[in-house]
Amino acid sequence: MRIDADVVSRMVHLRRDLHAHPELAYKEVRTAALVARELAACGFAVHEGLGGTGVVGSLSRGAGPSVGLRADMDALPIQEATGLPHASRTPGVMHACGHDGHVAMLLGAARHLAGRADLAGTVHVIFQPAEECAGGGRAMVDDGLFRLFPCETVWGLHNWPGLPLGTFATRAGAIMASLDTFEIRVNGAGTHAAMPERGIDTLVVASETVLALQTIVSRRLAPLDPAVVSVTQIHGGDADNVIPDSAVIRGTVRCLSDGVRERVAGLVKGIAHGIAATHGAEAEVAYAFGYPATVNTADAVPRALDAAARVPGITARHGDIPPSMASEDFAYMLRACPGAYAWLGTDGPTPGRPLHNPGYDFNDDALALGAGYWSALATDLLDAHRA
Repeated sequence: MRIDADVVSRMVHLRRDLHAHPELAYKEVRTAALVARELAACGFAVHEGLGGTGVVGSLSRGAGPSVGLRADMDALPIQEATGLPHASRTPGVMHACGHDGHVAMLLGAARHLAGRADLAGTVHVIFQPAEECAGGGRAMVDDGLFRLFPCETVWGLHNWPGLPLGTFATRAGAIMASLDTFEIRVNGAGTHAAMPERGIDTLVVASETVLALQTIVSRRLAPLDPAVVSVTQIHGGDADNVIPDSAVIRGTVRCLSDGVRERVAGLVKGIAHGIAATHGAEAEVAYAFGYPATVNTADAVPRALDAAARVPGITARHGDIPPSMASEDFAYMLRACPGAYAWLGTDGPTPGRPLHNPGYDFNDDALALGAGYWSALATDLLDAHRA
């Protein structure tokens, strides 16, 4: 599926414009307006404001399947350090995850598909807000995404530094992990640092708790049950000579299955309460379940790989890539509708910066590949009905 040069040129222009004007979660007002204008110009019916700032464009070619193609729109609260001509003009905000490229690729596919009169069915292009830890995927589903725009299948695509340009990768089952957070507040009894026996040392309790949490993966889970437990913050005390009344521990948990997820949650709570009780302290545990694991429908994966095979420039396809322990709120859409999520390699001869890095920039050479995949996939799904 080859994308015309004029469409590629338009995608590059749009991608760099979006990169220069990044917007954070649920603030994608300019981005959404740009998307709506582009879709309307292609002849799509446009629905704005779904799930906050989300946009859905629909192109109907009569009776047939209804498929959803999704791109995320939000940027990150990172100060850009690329020095590029199209670098962010908004201090402290940048497209460090390539969502500018995702939007441009799906807009390019929309423009290509709009010129196809031989398809049978409906394509919904879904531009989602707030993927970065703010749950825009869930917001769109809760706001009636699949009720207003019924889809037999839904599909996601993410650029992936670390894979060479021209590589397409996916897998059946869990491809990305769940994301949960916890806060443990240790309450003890403050005292003078010279007289620790007169208090209950919350920092000792917190320290033991942090070490014990690291045994969850190594000693409490089966070796074939992947999980990551990371303590990311410890706060306690303000003075050099005072043992504080309380200390706070915060962190994240990543799992690939609901069963392991529930078990880890119970272990975090049990460890925190048990160690605190051993020292005569108390622990308050706030455990928040966030994004679920992103789980691909098994029979959708071959369809994704077949579509990628028809795109010039996609030279390698992997159908059993190891999962990532990072998280993705496309998971909510896959829980509501069958489909698959895939990665598109973006590294050139020199590896690019990783995602969420101040020096990251989307590789524009991947735009035609992504738009080609979206176009091939939609064509295959709608042509299959005609056949």
